[in-house]
Amino acid sequence: MAKVAYYPGCALEGSGGPYDKSTRVLVKELGLQMENLEDYNCCGAMEVKNIHPMLQTYMSARNLAIASKLQGCDTVMAPCNGCYRNLKQTEYECATSEETMKTVQDLADKSGDPVYDGDVRTLHALEWFMEDVGPDGIKSKVKKSLNGLKIANYYGCMYTRPRQIFPEKDQGPGSESSYAPHFMDDLLNAAGAVAVDFSLKTACCGGAHTLSDSDTSTQLVLNILQAAEDAGAEVIATECPTCHSGLEMHQVRAETEFGIKSNVKVIYFTQLLGLAMGLSARKVGIPDNVSDSMDLLAAKGIV
Repeated sequence: MAKVAYYPGCALEGSGGPYDKSTRVLVKELGLQMENLEDYNCCGAMEVKNIHPMLQTYMSARNLAIASKLQGCDTVMAPCNGCYRNLKQTEYECATSEETMKTVQDLADKSGDPVYDGDVRTLHALEWFMEDVGPDGIKSKVKKSLNGLKIANYYGCMYTRPRQIFPEKDQGPGSESSYAPHFMDDLLNAAGAVAVDFSLKTACCGGAHTLSDSDTSTQLVLNILQAAEDAGAEVIATECPTCHSGLEMHQVRAETEFGIKSNVKVIYFTQLLGLAMGLSARKVGIPDNVSDSMDLLAAKGIV
């Protein structure tokens, strides 16, 4: 079992609070070991690269170097798709470009930061749970089945794109697929849920456009909500705080601004797994979600 440094990024300490809460209690319930990444900084998100792409690369490299050089961790776990993508992009760029690696190391020397040298890897929370627990491990821990809850598993666009930065994907049986991701399906099925055939599991939710063009974001979210409902889903499971917030907020906006109502609930996959482990709704942060799923979960006998 790898020694894992937990990188919450910016969102999980803000709007993604329920994701952070449920991730921490689920990790403890599953008997996994992780430690907080100390003195971490923003991964560069989407904005910094507009100033200079190398700045974004360095910001992510600094986080990886802290995990490796100061905390002795060979793995960084990032639950946020944006953070995960930026850290993986940094791994890829430093591994494939001597110029990028030299620039990153020169900046670290000048700033007095630990120097990244490629000796640490990044995993998404989904990948970590699949690698160290797996569906069989989830089954063995289930105390309260999800009772056939029909779920559309929504992975968002950054979990699998751009494909070249994820060399571990698409490697055959046992690996994640960048074309039809299934790790969340596998874990939640093991907890008693039923994954519906959901065509937009990697579609963009419009998160990057929320402030500049809310109508476009609302329409993109509506596409996802309606596709999930058409597939028979009662819940959309999420694994990214930006996607989760976007689905919740634009579901509300679609009703208030355009009169289009959808009934599907939005719940983090870690919250659903925590419920299956017998943890209370409050302990995994269900009441902290904007999407009110308590009546549905009670009706299904899950809470």
